[in-house]
Amino acid sequence: MEAKIEKLDNLGRGITYINNKICFVNNALPNEIVEIKLEQEHKKYIEATLVEIKEESPFRIIEECPYSNICGGCQLNHLCYNEENRYKRNKIKSLLYKYANIEEDKVDHIKYEDRNYYRNKITLHGKDGKLGLYGKKSKDIIPIQECILVNNKINETIKWLSMNNINITEAIIKTSNDESELMVSIKGEVSRVDELKRKCNVLIINGEYLSKDKRIETTISNNKYEESINSFFQVNKTLTESLYDEVKNTIKDNNINTALDLYCGTGTITIYISDYCNKIIGIDNNPSNIKDANINKQLNNKENIEFICDNVENKIDKFKEIDLIVIDPPRSGLDKKTREYLRIIKPKIIIYVSCDPLTLSRDLNELKTDYNIIKVKPFNMFPRTYHCESIVVLERK
Repeated sequence: MEAKIEKLDNLGRGITYINNKICFVNNALPNEIVEIKLEQEHKKYIEATLVEIKEESPFRIIEECPYSNICGGCQLNHLCYNEENRYKRNKIKSLLYKYANIEEDKVDHIKYEDRNYYRNKITLHGKDGKLGLYGKKSKDIIPIQECILVNNKINETIKWLSMNNINITEAIIKTSNDESELMVSIKGEVSRVDELKRKCNVLIINGEYLSKDKRIETTISNNKYEESINSFFQVNKTLTESLYDEVKNTIKDNNINTALDLYCGTGTITIYISDYCNKIIGIDNNPSNIKDANINKQLNNKENIEFICDNVENKIDKFKEIDLIVIDPPRSGLDKKTREYLRIIKPKIIIYVSCDPLTLSRDLNELKTDYNIIKVKPFNMFPRTYHCESIVVLERK
């Protein structure tokens, strides 16, 4: 069946219409004429596969990755980088307008840097002697020797583990942003362990530390951070500093007495902006995050910071007279109680760091009753995927 692709959806899939029903086509681009095969028809939509491109988009590029359309990691390998960035900015503009009635001119230009080799972390899966990434829409293992998203040190480690895999079921590999430090956690069996120990600053096999150190250290601007294997840390080694600078530059000229950093992770943003607050409190429910956050507080000689290990919704009703609240929640966004208490506490400024524009739109639609949306700044923290980060600045009416 021949069809014309109208646009891309929020997941980077091409959209066409078959008998007035929306049809999703992976790997297709807007304005392309394509041959498709209908795979599955649902009540409200159809799924189809791309068979042949009859008329190609000028924005289509040759896919560099040998695992494109096999592994489930990337959705936009076939789209040129300038058009990828335009797509992501327009997606945020469209969703915020559709679900929160936020004018499109509030959305600033998108910030982006390296498209390749930008990640400082990867998780590999293994089974039956294979080690790699999950396949698209499956738990099948796609063996890989390299991933163009991760840095050189991680790729070297992937190759080494693949050559020495006895029965690895999972391998988490992390590096510092400058690639000077390496952390590897393995479940299963690997050969030449002594050689691997010499390569790693931190090595964990089946939950046992085989190294003296238990954390790696990385630097963002003038701040040092330690992270352990189970702690959250931004994966984009080149763009994280720009993201944090956007938060810092937004608040540095304000007279901030007390601030909250909700979902604070290892305290990265908390520490980054602490010089501009008399006191700042970070809250996160991951004990590993908070343990690292307290280490990082001492590492950077910060005495005006307090970290609390708990769910945000369990603590949010304990605060009042807060000038600034920074929010960096998971993809699910804010729970109902937290949204309610943000409006009760009414800080002068809210800075919302979001990795999902859909849940962001839902939350902003409620918050904008009491707050003006000053600016939305997109960041392409996850090139080649449909994901996009953004920072929203809200000021109390």
